[in-house]
Amino acid sequence: MVSKGFPRQFNSLLKGLRKSRRALSEGITRILKRGDDRPVLEDLEELLIGADIGVETAAEIVRSIEERSQAIDEASIKQAIEDEVVRILESAQVSKGINAKPYVIMVVGVNGTGKTTTIAKLAHRLQAEGRKVLLGACDTFRAAAIEQLEIWARRIQAEIVRHKPGADAASVAYDALSAAKARDIDVVILDTAGRLQTKKNLMQEIGKIARVSSKVVSGAPHEVLLVLDATTGQNAISQAKAFSEACNVNGIVVAKLDGTAKGGIVIAIAKRFRIPIVYVGTGESLEDLAPFDARLFAQGLLR
Repeated sequence: MVSKGFPRQFNSLLKGLRKSRRALSEGITRILKRGDDRPVLEDLEELLIGADIGVETAAEIVRSIEERSQAIDEASIKQAIEDEVVRILESAQVSKGINAKPYVIMVVGVNGTGKTTTIAKLAHRLQAEGRKVLLGACDTFRAAAIEQLEIWARRIQAEIVRHKPGADAASVAYDALSAAKARDIDVVILDTAGRLQTKKNLMQEIGKIARVSSKVVSGAPHEVLLVLDATTGQNAISQAKAFSEACNVNGIVVAKLDGTAKGGIVIAIAKRFRIPIVYVGTGESLEDLAPFDARLFAQGLLR
C-alpha cells in the first residue's frame, strides 16, 4: 500500500537501522584491518550471515565484490552490498494503492510480534492522510487483545467494533465491515489471533474471516499484512513460511527493527518469499512506522 508518509519517515527508518548499521560498518572496518583478500572475503561473508542476511545472499554479495574490482576496499564493499540489497528488495516490491471503500486490511502474525501496536500506528498514519478508520477486534481468543486494541482506538480516536471474548472472530469481521459501509468509513483494519501453536485452528479461523469479509465487501480483504518481529531473527522466517502457506499474505511489516543489530533479516525474508516489505516499525511512538524504501534501507544499513 502506498501512502503519502510523514516528513520524518526517512529519519525514522535510519534511526531504526542504527544498531544494524553500527554492527555492519564496524564489522567491515575491522575485517579490512586484517590479512589479504581471501580471508577478507571469507570474514565478510561470515559478517553478513551473522547479520541474518542469509547464507545464499551473503555468498552472492561476496561474488559481486570479487567480480567488480581487484581492489577490496571499504567503499567497493559497501557499494556492492548496497546494490545487491536493493536488487533483492526491489524485486519483491509491488506498488499498491487504496482503491476500494471501505478498503479492508487484515493483519496477521504471532502473538507478541507487535501486531496490535502496528495496527494502531498504521491507523494513525491513515488518519493523518485524512482517512476515516475503523478497527475490528477479531482476536477474540484473548480478552487482553481486545482490551489493548480498544485502548489504542481511544487514544487515536478511531472507531472500533468488538465482541465479547470467545465470540466468533468472523462475526466480528462481518459486523465491522457492515458498520464501515453504514458509517462511510474509508479503511477497516482487522486484528486477528496469533496463537501459532494451534496452527490448524488459527489458519482455519483466518480463512473464515477472509471469506466472510469478501461477502460483505467485494474483493476484501484487499491486503493481508503479516507482522514479523525483527528481533526474533530466523524465527521470523519460519513464521513467514507458516502464514504465507496458509493465507494470501501480500505485504509484510517488520516490527521492532530498532531493537536488533540483525536488520538483514528483512533482506532474507524478501528474497525467500518475494512478498513486498510494506512498512518497518522503528520505535515506540505512533509516528515510528516508516514506509519501506529499498534504496534508503540499503543505505541505512551501511552509511
